[in-house]
Amino acid sequence: MLAPPDGLTEEALVAALARGWGIEVAGLEYRAVGFGSHHWEVVEAGGARWFITVDEPAARRVDPRESPAHAQARLAAAVGSARALLNAGGARFEFVVAPVPSLDGQLLLEVGAGFCASVYPMVEGESFSWGDYRDPDQRDAVLRMLIAVHTAPGGLTYGAPEDDFRIPMRDELELALAEGIGVVEHGPYSLPLARLLSAHEPALRVALREYDELARAASATTTHRVLTHGEPHAGNTMLTIDGWKLIDWDTAAVAPPERDLWDIDPGDGSLLALYEKGTGYRPQADLLKLYALRWDLTDLALFASDFRREHGADANRAKGWESMQRLVHGLTTRP
Repeated sequence: MLAPPDGLTEEALVAALARGWGIEVAGLEYRAVGFGSHHWEVVEAGGARWFITVDEPAARRVDPRESPAHAQARLAAAVGSARALLNAGGARFEFVVAPVPSLDGQLLLEVGAGFCASVYPMVEGESFSWGDYRDPDQRDAVLRMLIAVHTAPGGLTYGAPEDDFRIPMRDELELALAEGIGVVEHGPYSLPLARLLSAHEPALRVALREYDELARAASATTTHRVLTHGEPHAGNTMLTIDGWKLIDWDTAAVAPPERDLWDIDPGDGSLLALYEKGTGYRPQADLLKLYALRWDLTDLALFASDFRREHGADANRAKGWESMQRLVHGLTTRP
């Protein structure tokens, strides 16, 4: 995120790190990286460095009726799967960057009202932005890491939540489509959201119906499920002196492998063929299509949910609005 969250003070974060992990903070700097979670770099008096991630469980809900506590438990299960994978797999999974347990063994601890924090080792290396892989070597490295995760010993799923093909906050998107331009302004993007969705409502409803058909078929026929990372794009990789790392396991889930594969192939089927050779499983075209479509619909629904509520004009919302316009354009100009 581009700016720290409202409602969380650095004093509260420092106190939580000392209480939960025994980290005595000597230096604290906000890092405007990623989108969804908030991050800080921490330096201890002795020189040790940590990477701190703070989430708002209320923003992690998949449905407005879900409690923040339930959303936090699901987040803990997701990042906990990375910790369990690293603990169980030894050298085979050294590429997994997992949270560090607190003094009492927890991976997430509350820090101020409405927030929870996790602590990661500071990884030195080259970082990347969301988007295309920079070169074939990076793409191949991600494929190797995914094959390792998908073929984890004994088919273990390490406590990760199950993917049920649901589009998070879909109800909010449906409400926004139904409201049209007759909305109450809750912030600077309420009316622009209404106008944008109203102008493209028919095409967006077609995309939702198409997704529903794919999800129904997948629910009825899909049996092969593995532990998946969820977002193995370039921005969630790092290149270090020890090799490639896979970071940000906050959306890990047990799901069809296609959840990790839909955007990895360069377009000629070569990496999907290598995946089949490495795992014995042939990725299914309909499932690849399902997860590609759900990626865009999920982001659209999450942004719509945010802009239908009280919100300000900070840098995070401005970036979200730009992203939402690109999403609508992509969804409504598909072949």
